[in-house]
Amino acid sequence: MLSKFAMFGLGVMLARLLGPHAFGTYAVAYVALFTLLTFNELGVSLAIVRWEDDPSEIVPTVTTISAAVSAVIYTVCFFAAPAYAAAMGAPGATSVIRVLALVVLSDACTNTPAALLQRSFRQRQRVIADQVNCWLGTGTTIALAWSGHGPMSLAIGRLAGCVAGAILLVAFAPESLRLGFDAAKARALLRFGLPLAGGNVVAFAVVTVDQLVVGRMLGAVALGCYALALNLAGWPLTIFSRPVRNVGPAVFARLQHDGAAMRATFLSAAGLLCAAALPVCLAIGGSARPLISFVYGTRWLPAARPLGWLALLGAVQIFVLLAYDFFVVLARSRLLLAIQLGWLLALVPALVAGARADGLAGASGAELAVAVAGVLPCYLSALSKAGIRLRTLARHLRLPVAGSAVAGSAAVAAARVAPGDFPALVASGITAAAIAGLLTYRRTALTLLDATRSDRLSPPPRQAGRLLAPIRSSQPQHAE
Repeated sequence: MLSKFAMFGLGVMLARLLGPHAFGTYAVAYVALFTLLTFNELGVSLAIVRWEDDPSEIVPTVTTISAAVSAVIYTVCFFAAPAYAAAMGAPGATSVIRVLALVVLSDACTNTPAALLQRSFRQRQRVIADQVNCWLGTGTTIALAWSGHGPMSLAIGRLAGCVAGAILLVAFAPESLRLGFDAAKARALLRFGLPLAGGNVVAFAVVTVDQLVVGRMLGAVALGCYALALNLAGWPLTIFSRPVRNVGPAVFARLQHDGAAMRATFLSAAGLLCAAALPVCLAIGGSARPLISFVYGTRWLPAARPLGWLALLGAVQIFVLLAYDFFVVLARSRLLLAIQLGWLLALVPALVAGARADGLAGASGAELAVAVAGVLPCYLSALSKAGIRLRTLARHLRLPVAGSAVAGSAAVAAARVAPGDFPALVASGITAAAIAGLLTYRRTALTLLDATRSDRLSPPPRQAGRLLAPIRSSQPQHAE
């Protein structure tokens, strides 16, 4: 949260300094980078987090696979960059793509250390590395942008930050970074990782195909506005969802032998996460126009309409991403692959039709419709089959959803009746913060009460469930 707010002013400076066209060019390169990072280690690094034995057995093999695959991927990217940039309608992005894609090589050195830190809950060291990455990268970008380097300043800044963060992650890792290869371990890792990597590739396609469609159909300037809207809509994901995802798989992995505790932990996490994040999502969507006009200037106003839909999509993703991590630990890779593949197949024609019908707003509205009507029901059905009753889940989420609706309605009303952009933002911000605070306080109080009752009534927990033993269900088949 501190990082996001601290970098906010710098982001506004860059947006005003570079403009939509430069941001659109960088967005073309960033989509390419995101593609490469999705499968540059074939999904094997997550095996370190959920490995039941000593992870040092697989660390050298994981590192070797990650380094080899990353090197091959960057080589392909270097030669394919001109064709990709031309297809996206931004041929000038070729050099930016080649520079930014060097991040793939630094990422090859961080997959293993990051997984080891996640497994051992050493988030303090991870935060230090992330902060150095963020501040050094942004400082470099601002210096280069001020001297007139345009979109290349964003690529060089991002590369500088990632290299510095990678050095710190390697230094902080509980084990030294070393290469090695065990064929038997590699086969076991690939059996786990390849379906997950396939699911990640499809998941990547889901979250980037909208930018591909917008860039291809509407041009680089429209893509720059759309990228800005995506960034604003992603605030709650960055501030609330990402910290939970940093520790969520490790928590679920420690509880994977105690199904009741694992399901109860998912319900508690979902209730608290949605209580904190959903009101903020809807407040951002409801105040989209005054937010963009006041902060970024009127030339960015085309981003306001898509922001309204994308903020609602972010609210859906808050829950979906937590469920995704839950099923990853359950080793339901094929289920995730099927859901993501269905999402992609429905999303592509919807985006094309929406973009043709109503430009940026049509594309973002189509993306939200597919997520709500198709993807969310699939995850709810899968959770029900995994033992989480939908009635119980609804009991945990009904107040966060209702409170979020109030926050969004208040933001829309403030945007319409307030005498200016700043008063509208103040009114909607105070309302959302108050609702989120009340919901979070209530959810925390209930969790503490359940913990007290569990301590009084439950027998001592087994080792596998010790981490979150207070929130344990007494039901043998379904979490309550």
